[in-house]
Amino acid sequence: MNSNTLRCLSLALLVSAAAPVAAAPAPVTELGGSSGGSSSVERLERMLEARNQMQLDMQRQLDQMAGELDNLRGTVERNSYELNQMLERQRDLYREIDTLRNAKPAPAPEAKPEAPAPTEKYSTDQTENAEYDAAVNLILKEKNYVGATEAFNAFLAKYPESIYTPNAHYWLGQLYFSKSELDAAKKHFTAVSQFAKSSKRADALLKLGIVAQRQGDTAGANTLFQSVIKEYPGTTTANQAEKQLN
Repeated sequence: MNSNTLRCLSLALLVSAAAPVAAAPAPVTELGGSSGGSSSVERLERMLEARNQMQLDMQRQLDQMAGELDNLRGTVERNSYELNQMLERQRDLYREIDTLRNAKPAPAPEAKPEAPAPTEKYSTDQTENAEYDAAVNLILKEKNYVGATEAFNAFLAKYPESIYTPNAHYWLGQLYFSKSELDAAKKHFTAVSQFAKSSKRADALLKLGIVAQRQGDTAGANTLFQSVIKEYPGTTTANQAEKQLN
């Protein structure tokens, strides 16, 4: 044999010897073993449970926030209603401002300067004038309604025969009406209605009708509204009485 033949035989023997080794399966190493796989599953379960719990907590918080928003919405609506009611009461209180400003007596005719004006609105007692004006200013300027209520009650007790008596009763009626103290308001508006020449009488009758309406006396309210329309036709107060009837 020549050298080439020997080389081929040597290679063949090496290949045949290496074949069983190559055919043998490679050793397998278990990553973490059976206990490691179990712990991985447990970790996954814990993670899923934590995520589910987090979702439940978030849903609970969302439900709570939705409830709070509903409560806030209700509070806003209630406050809006109460504000509108307060504004309406304020308008009732201030509606007579111009009338009050024009309450000063008209100048006496030049031909009879000595004759007092038949529609005298101011007292000759300066202290009485000052105390009445102070009570009115508690409403119009200082917005001190509690103080005004006390001042007008004290004024009526001190000056029961004052020319301001119907006006004082009227303001007290408005103050109590604004606080929904209907019985007290009714008492003072009724007192005003007894003064046939009072500029406040028409509105006092209207307010008495509204009080009766709120107290459930529909028939009495309608009678009062009809009285305003009949006794004060064409006035703003009569128009308001018509609206109340309608």
